[in-house]
Amino acid sequence: MTISPTLAKLPAMSSIGLSFGERLADERPRSLTSAVQERLRADILSTRLLPGQKLHIAGLAKQFSVSLAAVREALSRLVADGLVQASDQRGFRVSPVSSADLRDVTQTRVDIEGLALRRSIERGDAAWLASVEKSFTALCAVPHTYPDDPTHHYEEWVVRHRVFHRTLVNACGSQWLLGFRDVLHEQSERYRRLAIRRNTEHTRDVEAEHAAIVRAVLKRDADAAVAALSEHFMTTMHLVELATPKTFGGGDTA
Repeated sequence: MTISPTLAKLPAMSSIGLSFGERLADERPRSLTSAVQERLRADILSTRLLPGQKLHIAGLAKQFSVSLAAVREALSRLVADGLVQASDQRGFRVSPVSSADLRDVTQTRVDIEGLALRRSIERGDAAWLASVEKSFTALCAVPHTYPDDPTHHYEEWVVRHRVFHRTLVNACGSQWLLGFRDVLHEQSERYRRLAIRRNTEHTRDVEAEHAAIVRAVLKRDADAAVAALSEHFMTTMHLVELATPKTFGGGDTA
């Protein structure tokens, strides 16, 4: 099957969800359905598709030059990841957001990712410690937001940020733990990207927060590392709540 010119230009993105696997950066989606799924995933996480927005199968099929079946299957996969909701009467829409869900996602992420980080510190070798330091250095080398538009993340920073946080827990030794952690990361990312659109993250020093986590990890101080990670996630949660009071509830924006 030949991928349409539009989808062929799409950048490869790691499939997170419950697939429990990281695709290599240069590996392209193997089917039209996967390509549509990853494009929609990227648009949802970047908030180009807003919470509650209707997802019209026919319109998406025309936009991507693919079949209705390919779009329907892609949306069904995103339902399984919690990024899309399906209704017999109302079709598909981007999953809404709420303060209660944000708090649930954040606290669960603190629990799951904190456990994964603690295990990584216990089990990780010198190569893992070096990879943590390397990923942090790479993250610090690019700007957090575009210089002329602080309401949008610098896209390379987003990629390196994801790699940094994944590297922190890569040595935990559990694919199940990593898989659930990745799902929670995606959900958190959507909230964080909503907050940056309101330009509130300038009130924090994200690099200092990351540095505190790394210092504790390099010292193999699990308690301090988990505490710094938890504070980092909670700070994001509080800023999202301040930035998006009218967004919670997820009205239709189609």
